[in-house]
Amino acid sequence: MAKTSGIYSRPRQIMAQKLRLARNDVGLTQLAVANLLNTSQSYVSKIELGQCRVDAIQLASLAKIYRKQIQHFLS
Repeated sequence: MAKTSGIYSRPRQIMAQKLRLARNDVGLTQLAVANLLNTSQSYVSKIELGQCRVDAIQLASLAKIYRKQIQHFLS
């Protein structure tokens, strides 16, 4: 049975991958995104590795930076 909750769940890993791909699509580095979010590069890295949770406000900010709808990362 696939793990559906927790920090390493499949849906979280898929969202993390979509965030990384979206960042690459707009040609930004993790450091550039971190500066836009006023956070650290290591935090952006942890998001993209699925090692930390992304709340709705953070996801909205990332979606705006990456020029994507929030739903893109949730589907």
